[in-house]
Amino acid sequence: MRAALLHAVGDDKLDIRDDVTLTPVGPSDVRVKIKATGVCHSDLSVMTGVLPMPLPLVPGHEGAGEVVEVGDHVTTVEPGDHVIVNWTPACDACPNCAAGQPYLCTTYLVQSFSLARFRFGGDTPAFGMTGCGTWAEEIVVPWQGAVKVDSDVPFEVAALIGCGITTGVGAAINTAKVRPGATVAVIGCGGVGLSVIQGARVSGATKILAVDPLTSKHELARKVGATDVCTPDQLAEAVGSLTGGRGFDYGFEVVGKSATIMSAWQATRRGGDVVVVGAGAMDDLVQLSAFTLLFEGKNLLSSLYGGSDVRRDFPFLVNLWKAGKLDLESMISSRIRLADLNDAVAALRGGEALRQVVVFD
Repeated sequence: MRAALLHAVGDDKLDIRDDVTLTPVGPSDVRVKIKATGVCHSDLSVMTGVLPMPLPLVPGHEGAGEVVEVGDHVTTVEPGDHVIVNWTPACDACPNCAAGQPYLCTTYLVQSFSLARFRFGGDTPAFGMTGCGTWAEEIVVPWQGAVKVDSDVPFEVAALIGCGITTGVGAAINTAKVRPGATVAVIGCGGVGLSVIQGARVSGATKILAVDPLTSKHELARKVGATDVCTPDQLAEAVGSLTGGRGFDYGFEVVGKSATIMSAWQATRRGGDVVVVGAGAMDDLVQLSAFTLLFEGKNLLSSLYGGSDVRRDFPFLVNLWKAGKLDLESMISSRIRLADLNDAVAALRGGEALRQVVVFD
């Protein structure tokens, strides 16, 4: 089958080849024929080494497809079912799962660092990003990694729900619990940032400021729910004009940089919530004084995978889309083929692309 391989961190080009195979399906596994997969900034972070993964690797974690084979112990899905790939399967047995935080479960994530499900060039093993590797025609995942979705949901829409939408909307609804009438600032208007904006809109926020240095993204930010837009150098002025200088109730950072985390902190009012959604580098440190942490009374929150239980939230987000509450189609900037992935990655590096979606035949 066809797949895109990353051989070394820093490679400019993916190795797109057609001699890739999969290891056999185990008793608790599901084999999925990928129908659509997103090109997410986290994929680029793996390619650049910001997010460490074992190599060689098939990138891709945001996907949807059709079940073609299930293991003997699998009862949740069957061949022919449409599924969304869940890149953080919950084991339901660890302390995080028991505490109602399945998005923090690392059981299968840790396993993915030692379990190479792909083979290429004969018998050379390759890993899948977070145990998935959706930049391939087919993948094998634990049954918890394939969540059934209604067959009338387009695969491109389902793929976006697999990561970007769940991460962004979940950050607003699950992590921050944005209140009706609240004011919100969102720094970073890529696919996840736009999803945060939509989550804030659905939650009833009355002022939603979208902040991005690329003015080309401002129009779409308004379309999906932002009431105001600005560039980073205009943020201080916007805080004054939109909040009277008090600051926003919620400040979302969706870039993954210490500098933008500090910008979100400064734009948030005393007692407000600063929510970190972007995936940053391990050596990029955020510096806050102990005095500031205490006396400004702000809550610094992280939102991993939108704080979601995907078994609940995937269907919830599908229903919001069906009800016209989420605009997912507008967020797809282009539909491409697997052979075009190197061009798509180049566009992602440039910052202009929102969500490019690979569509398989």
